[in-house]
Amino acid sequence: MTKTILITGAGGGIGRACISHFAKLGWRVIGVDRNALSEVEGGEDFPANGRFIQADISQPESVEMIFQQARDFHPTLDALVNNAAVQVAKPLVETTVEEWDAVMASNLRSVFLFVKLAHPLLKAAGGGSIVNVSSVHAMQTSANIAAYAASKGGLLALTRALAIEFAADDIRVNAILPGAVDTPMLRAGLGRGHAGSGDMQERLDNLARRTVNGRVGTPAEIANAIYFLADSEQSSFMTGQAMIVDGGATARLSTE
Repeated sequence: MTKTILITGAGGGIGRACISHFAKLGWRVIGVDRNALSEVEGGEDFPANGRFIQADISQPESVEMIFQQARDFHPTLDALVNNAAVQVAKPLVETTVEEWDAVMASNLRSVFLFVKLAHPLLKAAGGGSIVNVSSVHAMQTSANIAAYAASKGGLLALTRALAIEFAADDIRVNAILPGAVDTPMLRAGLGRGHAGSGDMQERLDNLARRTVNGRVGTPAEIANAIYFLADSEQSSFMTGQAMIVDGGATARLSTE
């Protein structure tokens, strides 16, 4: 039987890789992004049997609209991937209230709204899986990214709470913590001076040297890990957990 999944941030690097990966494995995909499909790289290849919804997930009324369209497309869900996020990279004392609130609304409040509305659809399917895309910044972080780190840390706590509350309905909830992955968000951060100076390739190479594997990850590698957590046949005994996928970056002492 074909399974159905809803993925937010479907136009970004990890989200787009998830859409492709799940579709290739026979899943029915619903993708959500604030950009129009025509503005998304590779948007012309969105699965013909899927549904793309353009919406701003930071707005509660938009989330209601998303789930109305999702229910019209298919009455149940087998999995939800909360992947969409925004990032403000600046010193905390220079971060405005509006910027802080925008990060929390997109990265944390949206997950609260999505899981509330997804819960009955997952329950109607007989159970399922929620995968929250957090970040290694939830565990170990750097300067000038406090709002983003706080939102991703909060997402870990929410993941544990949801796993406990939803267990009776056979809904598993886990988080994935990607490290440095070659996405538009990472490149935008490097463009602001993160990971040293030089051109983009030099900054990527500098970042890669900080991982044990000696390279930056790919969106496809994160999509593979998300699939493992979303597929109840593969990860049936995992819930309330945080899986780090970072090329070993957090395994190394910073004093080395």
